[in-house]
Amino acid sequence: KKQAEKAVHQKKEQSKTKCRKARRRHINLVAEFNHRQRKNIWLETHIWHAKRFHMIKKWGYCLGNSPTEKSYRACYRAMTKHCLLQDLSYYCCLELKGKENELLKQLARICSIDTGLTFQEASCLSGRFEGSLNLYRADRYPEDMLGPVTFIWKPRDGSENRQLWIWVHPALKQDILRELKAIFQCTEPEEIRVTEPVMTSVQEEKQVEVVMSLGNKRKKEDKEGEKAVPVKKIIGDGTRDPFQSYSWISQTTGIAISDRSMEILRYRLIGPLSHSVLTETLKAASVQTV
Repeated sequence: KKQAEKAVHQKKEQSKTKCRKARRRHINLVAEFNHRQRKNIWLETHIWHAKRFHMIKKWGYCLGNSPTEKSYRACYRAMTKHCLLQDLSYYCCLELKGKENELLKQLARICSIDTGLTFQEASCLSGRFEGSLNLYRADRYPEDMLGPVTFIWKPRDGSENRQLWIWVHPALKQDILRELKAIFQCTEPEEIRVTEPVMTSVQEEKQVEVVMSLGNKRKKEDKEGEKAVPVKKIIGDGTRDPFQSYSWISQTTGIAISDRSMEILRYRLIGPLSHSVLTETLKAASVQTV
């Protein structure tokens, strides 16, 4: 009898093995995905690429490098006869807001008409077309080249204030952003806004415990269980510290520079049927006026 009681006390509680559906429920997946992209941010299409591509970690992102299957012929066929889509959301978007004359005056210092189009091109300035050019350090052309960028203006709305989006490669972002802040004399705002839900180390440990434990209930009644529920999916930028500011403004000219990386997704469609795909996919919304 003593041996039986001793064995009962020494026996550990065995957690019940849950089915695959219970282990892969949404709450656990979100917590696990957030934990796995603390250092390298995932794109919106990461899950799709992770199942079909060899992934690499570059520029603070986790990107698909090469396909795991022999799909080169299929991609070539799509580019020549159908439509091929590429996810370019890892490109960084810098947003400039302010008076059009002031924007063009300062932007003319970092580009040259000798290399081709500039920010003042009529077709691009209207907002109908996207332009591309090479940027240089202020008043240093043809030396000290920063790199190639693409840009698009927001169409005019009758006001003298304009909005410009500049798309840069993540490897060039910091240098170009530093040069833009210098020519527009933008300083960081007093309040630092954090776009990502930052968690402390204690909260991360509790979150991991909730994910790894298989014997826990779906919902806990205690307060610690409520705190352990993972937050929404982290949307951030692999090239920026979440504690750093992402918006700067000039007190003299009123020009505002904002870092919109990973806030605006970017896709590239290649092929003769690209326009048809967009036409069938995007539907015009009915505008209701009150």
